[in-house]
Amino acid sequence: MKEVSSRYTVSIHYDRRLYKQDIAGSTAHARMLAKQGVISNDDADKITSGLEEIRSEIKSNKFPWREELEDIHMNVERRLFDKIGDVAGKLHTARSRNDQVALDVRMFTKDAIREILEGILGLRKALVGLAEANPKTVMPGYTHLQRAQPLLFAHHMLAYFEMFGRDAQRFQQAFERADVLPLGSGALAGVPYPLDREYVAKELGFSAVSRNSMDAVADRDFLLDFQMASATCMMHLSRMSEELILWSSDEFAFIRLSNDYTTGSSIMPQKRNPDFAELARGKTGRVYGHLMGMLTLLKGLPMTYNRDMQEDKEGFFDTFDTLSDTLTIFADMLPQMTVNDVRMRSAAQDSYLLATDVADYLVAKGMPFREAHGVVNRMSEYAFEQEKFLHQLTLAEYKNFSGIFDQDVLDISVESSVETRNVQGGTSFEQVAKAVKEARANLESSDA
Repeated sequence: MKEVSSRYTVSIHYDRRLYKQDIAGSTAHARMLAKQGVISNDDADKITSGLEEIRSEIKSNKFPWREELEDIHMNVERRLFDKIGDVAGKLHTARSRNDQVALDVRMFTKDAIREILEGILGLRKALVGLAEANPKTVMPGYTHLQRAQPLLFAHHMLAYFEMFGRDAQRFQQAFERADVLPLGSGALAGVPYPLDREYVAKELGFSAVSRNSMDAVADRDFLLDFQMASATCMMHLSRMSEELILWSSDEFAFIRLSNDYTTGSSIMPQKRNPDFAELARGKTGRVYGHLMGMLTLLKGLPMTYNRDMQEDKEGFFDTFDTLSDTLTIFADMLPQMTVNDVRMRSAAQDSYLLATDVADYLVAKGMPFREAHGVVNRMSEYAFEQEKFLHQLTLAEYKNFSGIFDQDVLDISVESSVETRNVQGGTSFEQVAKAVKEARANLESSDA
């Protein structure tokens, strides 16, 4: 029982990841205290030099972690005492662990978002690259997982480009809400010292200072923002994973994934399993779980800080690691993917995807759309019974369903179908080429 109780409150095994942020925050705090005359410049120099030594020790794996000190803050503080003596005690002037940990987590969140945005950018580059490399590839578009209408593979890739663009926006918004300095709020009510919080904010790269000390130490909404943005991004990755898994099957054979991102079977030597895509699809669930965990953690907490909030970090760290790794993998996996354009076009042509185009043909000849819909519906049933596709029907067979049909109906093809969708946001060759160009320009501006 004693062993369990002694480790129950310990967080150092995971919150040690905050060491860079903790030391940076402490360094800025010490400099500010000296600037404001709360401690001497000499004491501040000793403190900052000691903190830099500690940072080097941690980075080189030479730091003597002590579990009985529970968290990153106390481990760093105790080590600072070892190095510079009682002067270390002055560092915690005008500061509480409540606003200290809030600072550390906000700084880590901002760093994490920067990395995630780089990962999203890399993935969007990969998607545009695929679109550029396959400008004329026609494939079936689906609704209800049934073949619906022809479209361009590049158009399909740009759909994901748009999805991940919205994810980037969500993370940018999350960054803005994390970009508020809480340090200087103390435990909950502020501190009785002449602090220069704006100075600390500038030193640590924050664009704003918190306006309410209670909210500053109690707020974890910025972590919810991160978790929600991550869950949505993983959902998009999972949707893409599902399609990659389907498309790489023999039944579809639209793509072939690189050997680097497939694995074999322990018993079936022919297998090339899309394990990376499957794992991404599966890991989406754990990210969802961390979001629900955070929501549940916060839903009943009274103001202000409560020890429950120690539980905000493990799920957050795991979400960050999972999403960051998945984005990196997909950004590398997609460019190595082989697109089977012949198979894609065949799947689009050898089906009933042109039915809407035939109905539109009748409409162009003056038939009301609902009537045309019925005609082509009956025609599709007939073709199915004859074991033919629409492009295999003769003009005489067309005329059996309507005298409006003429020789030009035989010119309808998957390419003509694509080309007629020449509206803004459509799948025509012209519109998609324009969209690819705009997407590339968007990426170049993001790199600037």
